[in-house]
Amino acid sequence: MHDLSYFRANFDRIAERLATRSNPPDLDPFRDLDRSRRAAISQSEQLQARVNAQSKEIGALRKAGGDATALQCQVRAWKDEIAGLEEQKKAVDEEFQQFLAGIPNVPHESVPVGQSEHDNVEVRRWGAPQRFDFEPKAHWDLGKDLGILDLERAAKITGARFALYWDLGAKLERALINFMLDVHTREHGYTEVLPPFMVNSKSLFGTGQLPKFKEDLFKCEDQDLWLIPTAEVPVTNIYRDETLEADALPIRLCAYTPCFRSEAGSYGRDVRGIIRVHQFQKVELVKFTRPETSYDELEKLTADAEDILQRLGLPYRTVVLCTADTSFSSAKTYDIEVWLPGQNGYKEISSCSNFESFQARRAGIRFRSGKKAEFAHTLNGSGLAVGRTWVAIVENYQQKDGSVVVPEALRPYLNAEVIRPR
Repeated sequence: MHDLSYFRANFDRIAERLATRSNPPDLDPFRDLDRSRRAAISQSEQLQARVNAQSKEIGALRKAGGDATALQCQVRAWKDEIAGLEEQKKAVDEEFQQFLAGIPNVPHESVPVGQSEHDNVEVRRWGAPQRFDFEPKAHWDLGKDLGILDLERAAKITGARFALYWDLGAKLERALINFMLDVHTREHGYTEVLPPFMVNSKSLFGTGQLPKFKEDLFKCEDQDLWLIPTAEVPVTNIYRDETLEADALPIRLCAYTPCFRSEAGSYGRDVRGIIRVHQFQKVELVKFTRPETSYDELEKLTADAEDILQRLGLPYRTVVLCTADTSFSSAKTYDIEVWLPGQNGYKEISSCSNFESFQARRAGIRFRSGKKAEFAHTLNGSGLAVGRTWVAIVENYQQKDGSVVVPEALRPYLNAEVIRPR
């Protein structure tokens, strides 16, 4: 959500930056709504001034013993007109809020202008893709051969784009969750929370999924309950409609949750395996900060997510998304892409974003410094997507005999050094 006064005062620059997004919003209604609102306010104020002046005249006339009936009728007519203008202003304000709710966040000045994901800018790499002396397999073949991933039975149970893990495949998923949570809480300074996996519409509005992205969500029939698309939603809404103390910031939270997405806009993309599924697990990092420190905190959050990949020995690259590829609510986003040898390319495993005050305005999250209360900045990022990390380990650590070596950092959690065919 945008601040109306700031939006009005900086309209041309905001319009220029928003025009660089994919499917840029039509801002023409803003000026029309603004004119209608200002006209209603101006007319109401003028009429109120007349009422005030006429009321004084009525008082003087009555004091002199005169007949004020005609003047009183005029005042009542003006008051009725003022009431009508107030209703008009209220209707315009509601339309204004609906309009602003559909306008995406303004990309930060440091975000490169681009027309598609091909214009994202790589900022660093870590590790080199391994050279195999054999043809590396994709995870869907490795998982089946090892007896740890069963997509056919998952489809029978539920449908396409769901996964069933067996034995060490299931234990690897659980080991990754515990490993990520332990690193983030013990070494990166996050506090673990376990939120509900279902949220109401107000929560989804607060983080920007509603109303624009309704088709990407799963809703419970006849109830105001939705399955969460990411832990970002319930964790950010922990402080909805609250005012935090400035000294408590930054607040750093992490959470494991399953995530549910309809993938409505991804037809034909990543249809094999478990890269893009309807249900997956994720460890999420969420921060609440003061405005002046939020971009430093974004760099730290991104580094915390990258640290998990480094500890697992997985090559990756980090890119800053261009204006056209930045999500609706984000002002700036880094994507971390892990190397997948079975697919001979890098694939996103984490998006780390600064939303500035965009989500906080929608969710009413403020902080107080002295007597002054202002909107906090919110940030989040995957630390990491568990299923895609599972894929990266299986594909990067595969051996010629079909086995998979367990990364050293995970061995205490998995109690195994190698995953072999069952």
